[in-house]
Amino acid sequence: MMTLKKGDKAPDFRLFNTEKKEISLSDFKGKNLILHFFPAAFTGVCTTQLCTVRDAIGKYQNDTADVVAISVDSVFALAKYKDEQKLNFTLLSDFNKVVSKDYGALYTEFVLGMKGVSKRSAFVIDKDGTIQYAEVLESAGDLPNFEEINKVLATLN
Repeated sequence: MMTLKKGDKAPDFRLFNTEKKEISLSDFKGKNLILHFFPAAFTGVCTTQLCTVRDAIGKYQNDTADVVAISVDSVFALAKYKDEQKLNFTLLSDFNKVVSKDYGALYTEFVLGMKGVSKRSAFVIDKDGTIQYAEVLESAGDLPNFEEINKVLATLN
């Protein structure tokens, strides 16, 4: 798996959201995008990660930026999770694990013998599709560095 870093072109993707609509990276052209990967819906640290984004959505989702979160959960599980947690941003299903792999954000082995689970990660992609921030965490118990994400976002217009 490749490791993406600042300055790399963000890999394109086409995934389905919780409304079963196909969404691609090109849908965000002209906007900055904060892209979060998370291991599994309905779990503690993932809920903390996504609810932190939900509660600070004004910082992230505005005229110049948008937020998307991706996991390998099905669109059906993500729809239920989004509703229960009142998440106010797009969740995408990478059920086939292609995008998580493209972004270097896929565990080969996870807990309880699970294979192919998204690693907790955060990327900031600028309006031109270039990665300005990349953080892929090895420990699923860690949270992304929201302070650094905010700093990078503040430099982009």
